[in-house]
Amino acid sequence: MLRFRRKTVLAMLYAIISDIHGNLEALTRTLEEIDGAGVDKIICLGDIVGYGANPNECVETVQDRCELSLVGNHDSAACGTTEPTSFNPMARDAVLWTRRMLTEENTQYLQNLPSSSEVENFLIVHGAISHPDRYVHTPYDAYNELKLLEEKDTCFFGHTHVMGYFVLKEEKVDNFTDLELYIEPDAKYFINPGSVGQPRDRNPKASFLFFDGENKHVKFVRLDYDIPNAQRKILDAGLDQRLATRLGYGI
Repeated sequence: MLRFRRKTVLAMLYAIISDIHGNLEALTRTLEEIDGAGVDKIICLGDIVGYGANPNECVETVQDRCELSLVGNHDSAACGTTEPTSFNPMARDAVLWTRRMLTEENTQYLQNLPSSSEVENFLIVHGAISHPDRYVHTPYDAYNELKLLEEKDTCFFGHTHVMGYFVLKEEKVDNFTDLELYIEPDAKYFINPGSVGQPRDRNPKASFLFFDGENKHVKFVRLDYDIPNAQRKILDAGLDQRLATRLGYGI
């Protein structure tokens, strides 16, 4: 279990999670690890629901435990703010099932979430700075977003379900998948904690990160969780079998 030593009582330790997608088993395991690290604030970058079988439980847990959460594209479609017209059939069926399952209170909670926010000295978005639903996969994608960072040097984002980060330095962008990094003063960073509930980097373990705001230290974490139970719930709910299968492969 990870523990952090901070230099002063003024230091702020964040846990940043994203893309839970209704996977209560993964979220519960992630929060157990976060609780053991003694963080000051938990931040969620969106897509609390969609795909998984426990949308209400995940929304209520995020509402209770997270200092701040953003709305993701699946959240927006599930609460009726948008329609899933651009979703593939499997994702569309799952988000419409989620819409039927959500309580009125949880629907309203999702409807009131922001799409981006500033936190201390960094920015958080679901997909991209330029648009909340835009995917950032490549250094070229990241370059265009990092150029939008003006007063801040770091932005945390989700949406792709892929852990890693992009660094803009001397007009060149590189991407990395190291498990630790320190924010350097002469560079800009676009950092993705990966997905708690549906990783897509061929690693099925839940993914998130810790950010030590004083020491500018980022540490990524991967965790085993009860995948078979999450899969069983998806099947019992009558959702597409492929949603259960992919959890075991991280795709």
